[in-house]
Amino acid sequence: MHHNISFAKYRYLVFAILGTAYILVFFHRLAPAVVAVDMMSDLKAGGALIGVLASAYFYPYGLMQIPAGLLSDSWGPRRTIVFFFIIGAAGSFALGFAQTLGMAIAARVMVGLGVAMVFIPTLKILTHWFEREKFVRMSGLLMSLGGVGAYTASTPLALLSDAITWRGSMIVIGALTLVISGLVWLLVRDTPEQSGFQPINPCAPEHCEEQKIGLFCGIIMVLKRRQFWPMAICSFFGSLVSLSFSGLWGGPFLMNVYGMTRTRAGAVLSAMAIGMVIGAPVMSWLSNQVFHSRKKVLILSQLGGLCVFAPLAFFTGDFSETELYIWCFSYSFFMSSLVVVGYSAIKDSFPIQISGTATGTLNIFPFAGAALGQPLIGWYLDSVGAVDGRYPVDAYSAAFKMCLFCLLVAFIASILVKETFPQKQASA
Repeated sequence: MHHNISFAKYRYLVFAILGTAYILVFFHRLAPAVVAVDMMSDLKAGGALIGVLASAYFYPYGLMQIPAGLLSDSWGPRRTIVFFFIIGAAGSFALGFAQTLGMAIAARVMVGLGVAMVFIPTLKILTHWFEREKFVRMSGLLMSLGGVGAYTASTPLALLSDAITWRGSMIVIGALTLVISGLVWLLVRDTPEQSGFQPINPCAPEHCEEQKIGLFCGIIMVLKRRQFWPMAICSFFGSLVSLSFSGLWGGPFLMNVYGMTRTRAGAVLSAMAIGMVIGAPVMSWLSNQVFHSRKKVLILSQLGGLCVFAPLAFFTGDFSETELYIWCFSYSFFMSSLVVVGYSAIKDSFPIQISGTATGTLNIFPFAGAALGQPLIGWYLDSVGAVDGRYPVDAYSAAFKMCLFCLLVAFIASILVKETFPQKQASA
């Protein structure tokens, strides 16, 4: 041991740096919601086009989920994160300086491409640094940090853009993204051995040659497995609604229908982030300790999300501000199960060597949902039309009824998900 810092401390440092990177991933993903109204007037764009701009992040993000696993395996997760995070930083700078909508969309594609390579490589690094039972806890914690990132994209971003404009904010975040990629390069290592520590899993699946499954075979295995599809459909439709609302249309909705300032809308939306931070560990606990079931928690939470969303679709303009806070929190709280329970269920369904491929493949669906949902809602709003540059209540109501239908599909899909909770533990 040539280290003056203990292994236990060092691995939490590794986690802290990667966790900060993941906070930024969520920040970039949801930032348009708070600044959408400014961007619309600044870049002279209507709802459908701003939908395209916001969703431009999700196309490359979704498409890169499978290469993320592949690059982590071949090129190494640390290099992958650093190289792509620099692209994300460049995209953020470019967005701050964009003069036309086309430039802004291109910049947003770069951001999506750059930050797409954090989640899967981070999980891969954590499998080397943490034992299996700790890994479950650390990945849950990583999800909660995503919620922290979602929070920074609400009130803090609103205050920052009040102070230095939305463009200034994007440039500051670009600089921060660069700093973090530097820290990953300097301090993070793919495995404990690379830092001179003992490996914790002497035979990690990647090193046990006889078990290797090629990437292509892995993807085919995942797609052929019947139980993969209900979860994928549930993720697609659930995220279509959640990411479209929290990542783009929630802000304009609160500003247009409830006449809120950007900062107040940001504050209400931050309740969604808090719902996710609290919801992720609670859902995990309910699944492992209370119900001893992945499926029951998934069905109950999808039903919860559906019931919470229904009043918004029918009484779109009739909420008090307090009710809006409660609504944002509860909706997000229920929907956080998609990630925690959903990913565990998929991980349990496949051999460990392709668990990365399986999660990567599943990870395409929520982002495909968001990529479709954001412009679709914008198109709905445009079809009713703006009045004095604002969309009326009827426009949002029509869009939210379409969302309610999507949540119904997600709920039906959750009923078809196969139970994967390990039986051995069920008695414990």
